[in-house]
Parts: sequence; structure tokens; C-alpha cells
Amino acid sequence: QVQLVESGGGLVQTGGSLRLSCAASGRTFSNYGMGWFRQAPEKEREFVAAIGGSGRGTYYTDSVKGRFTISRDNAENTVYLQMNSLKPEDTAVYYCAAAYGAVGVQKYIYDYWGQGTQVTVSS
Repeated sequence: QVQLVESGGGLVQTGGSLRLSCAASGRTFSNYGMGWFRQAPEKEREFVAAIGGSGRGTYYTDSVKGRFTISRDNAENTVYLQMNSLKPEDTAVYYCAAAYGAVGVQKYIYDYWGQGTQVTVSS
């Protein structure tokens, strides 16, 4: 079992920044690809960013490229999502997820999910 706990969400104005963290416990963190997903009200959960277990290989959905950066610290068992130039359409609950031995954009490859953290961007 892997437990994931997100933090860092909040209310920010358009153009502002937030840094999300996801702390993992339970298994060897570097064995897991990590992803960030988000879900806005009445919408499907969508892929945002992902990073391979070693930290090499990052993936982003087009709408966040150049604004968001995913990174990880395997010594601290933590993955981060730095979000800059935030827009109202980034408003959602953000979830981190862990995939054993894999990384990608599809939800089904992820074995474990956190409870989510709310990000609200005001216009």
C-alpha cells in the first residue's frame, strides 16, 4: 500500500502561483511514476502532469505546458507541482497518483490516489 497526502492548495488570483506537494509513504517511492490529475465540478478527472520514478521523463497536458512544472524528491518521498500564471480554468481539485513501474497520462495505470487538494483561481 502507498498512502498519498496532497497539500498546498488554496485561493489565488489570476496570474498567481501555487506549489502543490504530495507526500508518499508505504513503499519504495522511486519505484513509482507519479502523476497529477485534476477534476473541476461536473467534469471528468483529467491528466495534468507526470514524472518517471527516477525523475527523468516529464509529461504535461497542453494547457499547462510552460506554466506548470512537476518535480520529485525521492529522498523526501515527495512530488511537487509548481503552478505559475494560474487561470480561472485551472480551478479544480488536484489529485496526485502513483503507478508502480509505470508513468503516463491514462488514469487506469495509477494504483494509488490521494484525497485531493482544492485550487481556486479567482478572476
